[in-house]
Amino acid sequence: MNKFESALIELSRESPFYNFLLMFIEKYPSRRVTNISLKISPSGKIMLFYNPEKLKNRNLKYIVALIKHECLHVINGHILIKREKKKNKFLFDLCMDASINQYIRELDVFSRPLDQLLSEGCGVDNDTMFVTCPGNMINKTAEEYYDWAIKFLTDNKTIDLEIIEKDINRNDDHEDFGKYDLPEEFVNDLMKQVVAETYESTRSEIPEGLEHHIKMFIDKPVLDWKTQIRRFFGSSIRIGKYRTPLKPNRRYDDQPGWQSEYAAKVVVILDTSGSIIEDEFNSFFSEIDVISRISNSDIWLIQADETIQSVTKYSKGNWKDIKLFGTGNTDLQPAVEYAQKNLRPEGIVLFTDGFTDLPIIMRKTLFVLSKHSNKEFIDEVKTVYGKSSVVSIR
Repeated sequence: MNKFESALIELSRESPFYNFLLMFIEKYPSRRVTNISLKISPSGKIMLFYNPEKLKNRNLKYIVALIKHECLHVINGHILIKREKKKNKFLFDLCMDASINQYIRELDVFSRPLDQLLSEGCGVDNDTMFVTCPGNMINKTAEEYYDWAIKFLTDNKTIDLEIIEKDINRNDDHEDFGKYDLPEEFVNDLMKQVVAETYESTRSEIPEGLEHHIKMFIDKPVLDWKTQIRRFFGSSIRIGKYRTPLKPNRRYDDQPGWQSEYAAKVVVILDTSGSIIEDEFNSFFSEIDVISRISNSDIWLIQADETIQSVTKYSKGNWKDIKLFGTGNTDLQPAVEYAQKNLRPEGIVLFTDGFTDLPIIMRKTLFVLSKHSNKEFIDEVKTVYGKSSVVSIR
C-alpha cells in the first residue's frame, strides 16, 4: 500500500463527509503531476491523479490535507470554472485556494493571507507555503475574493502581479479546471448530483464552515427540461466503487474491500401517434444520446401508439437513424406493462404529447411533454406522480 492509499484510509476514518465524497472520485497514479491534480474525464467523471513517488516521503497528515484541498475544489464547483474567461487566471487560482485552505487546518497554518501576499509581491508554491483568506474577510467564495483582489491591485498600482507569477513554481495550477468534452450544463448537473448526494448522506458530519458553500453550489433552481431529464438519469449514471467492511480486502486483511456499484436499466417509451413534430423528436433524442454517452446503463426504446410498434436496445449515436413506427391513436399502458414485466427497469421515461389516458406505472417515472401538449394531462401527472415527474420541452 502506498502513502496515498494510506492517506485515503486515514481520511475515511477521520471524516464520513470526505469518505462519501471520495466514493465518486476515481483515483489514478501518475508521474505527470507534481503532487495531486483534478480533472473531469470525457465521460463526465471526476478523476484525481496523484504522484506516488513524490508523495512517498511526505507526512501522512500532509497528504490527507492535500486530498481535502482537492475535495473542496469539487464541492465549491471550482473544477467547473473556465479559467480562461478570467482576466487574470493566476490571480483567480490564488483566490480559489484562499477560499478553501481556510477550512483545512493543516494547510492554513502554513498559509499567508491573500492581502499580505499581494502587498509583499510574493506568491506560493502549494508545497511549503499556501494562501489563505485575508484576515478581515473570512468565509467568502473564490469569486468574492477575486473581485476584492482586483480592486486591491487597482488601489495599489505598485504591485506587479506578473513578477509574482513568474517567480513561483505552483504544484496545483488548476490547468484542467473547466476543461471537458461534454456540454457545460451536463457536467455542471453531474457535479451538483455528487455534492448533493454527499450533503444529504453526511449532513450531520459536514466539517465546520462548509455547509454554506455546499448549499450555494447545489441550491440553484433547475429550470430547463434537459437538466431535469439528467437528474432523472442520475441514479443510473452514478456508478463506481466504494469501500465497505462487509467485503474483505484481497490484498490487506485489516482493510475494508471495494464494492462495485452498477448502473441501472432505463426504458424510454416513445409516443409515435403522429401528433409530435420532428423537431421535438430530434431535441429529445439528442439529449438521450448525450446521456447514453456517459452512462453504462442499459437504455431500451419502446415505440408505441395504441399498441407496441417496436422494442429495441438504444445505442449511442444512432438516434438520427431511428425509423419511427405508428401513426394511430395513443394508449401507453401496454408499453408500460411490457416494460415492467419483461425489461424490469428501475426507471421509465415517457415522451408524449399527453393526448391519451394517464398510464399506471409502478417504477420511477418521468413524463417529457412536447411543446403542444395536453395541459390537463400535465395537471393529472402532477397530481398522481408529483410535480417533479413531468417536464415540458420549450
